[in-house]
Amino acid sequence: MKHMVWLAALAVAPMVHAQAQWKLATGYRAETFHTRNLVQFAQEVEAASAGALKIEVHANNSLAKLAEIPQAVQAGKAQAGETIMTSLVADMPIAGADTVPFLVRSYADARRLWELQRPLIEGHFTRKGLKALYAVPWPPQGLFSTAPVKSSADFKGTRMRTYNPATVRIAEMLGAAPVDVPMVEVNKALAAGQLDSMITSALTGVENQVWGQIRQYYGINAWFPKNIVFVNQQAFDALPAPVRQAVSKAASDAEARGWTLSEAIAQESVGELQRKGIKVERASAELDADLKRLGERFSREWVRSVGGEANQIFIPYYTQR
Repeated sequence: MKHMVWLAALAVAPMVHAQAQWKLATGYRAETFHTRNLVQFAQEVEAASAGALKIEVHANNSLAKLAEIPQAVQAGKAQAGETIMTSLVADMPIAGADTVPFLVRSYADARRLWELQRPLIEGHFTRKGLKALYAVPWPPQGLFSTAPVKSSADFKGTRMRTYNPATVRIAEMLGAAPVDVPMVEVNKALAAGQLDSMITSALTGVENQVWGQIRQYYGINAWFPKNIVFVNQQAFDALPAPVRQAVSKAASDAEARGWTLSEAIAQESVGELQRKGIKVERASAELDADLKRLGERFSREWVRSVGGEANQIFIPYYTQR
C-alpha cells in the first residue's frame, strides 16, 4: 500500500512543479507607465505562484501589432495581451464609450464608467474565448492650441488633428477641418502650419515635445481612453487553481496601481508643459458649456449607432450622478 502511495506521489510531482510560460504582447514602448505596470504584474504573478507561471512581456509591437493583439491571443500566438479599448470597436461597439467626449470629466467619473462598461466588455471577451484581466486609463485628453480659445466659435476655419472617426466627428462639430496626422508627425505638421489644434493627453504632448508652435493647453478632460489587459481563456483555465488565483489577485492590484499612476503622471505632465513655456489654463465658462453641449450631441449619436448596450451604460451613468 505504501509503495502505491509513493508511486502516485511521484507521478503528481512533475505536475506540481511544472512551470507554465506565457507571452504577453503589447504595442506600447517599454518606457510607458502601462508597460512598466505590466512588467510588475508579471513579476507579482511569478512570485505569488512560486514560479509556477512566468509571463514574458513583449513590448513595442515586437510580438504582434497593437490592433492585431486580440486576434493573436485568440489564436494562441500569445497567451495574453494589452490593447487600447478603442481598437476593439469594430467587434465590440460598446468599447467606443471610451471616446464619447465630455461624458466623463474626472478620474472618479472614469472609474464609474468602467464599472458599468466592464460586464459588457467581459461578455464580449468570453464569447471570443478571452478573459479580461484589468483596465487602466491614459491621462485625460486635453486641448492643445497654437492660439487662445475662448469658445467653440474660435475653431471655425481652423485645422484640427484627428486620428480616428470620433476625433473627425468632433472636428466637424466644432467647424474645424479634420487633418489626419500620426502623432510622430505632429511637430512637422505644426512647423509647416498644417495644424492649429489637437486633442490629446498632456503626457503625449510631453513625450512628443510639442512645445514650440503650441502655445496653449486647456485641461478639458475630453475623455479617458483605457488600455485593457486580457488572456486566452483556455490558457487561463489550464492553470492550477492557486495559480489562477495569483493571476486574478495580481490583476486587481495592477488595476488599482495603474489608476494611481495615471493620475500622478497626468499632473506631472501638465507641470512639465508649463515648465516648457506652454500656457496652461482652464477652459472658459463659455467654452466649457459649448463642449458639454457637443458631448451631449455626440452621446445621442453614439447611443443610436450602438443600440441597447449603450443604454446599459448611459442610463445608470446619468441617473447615478
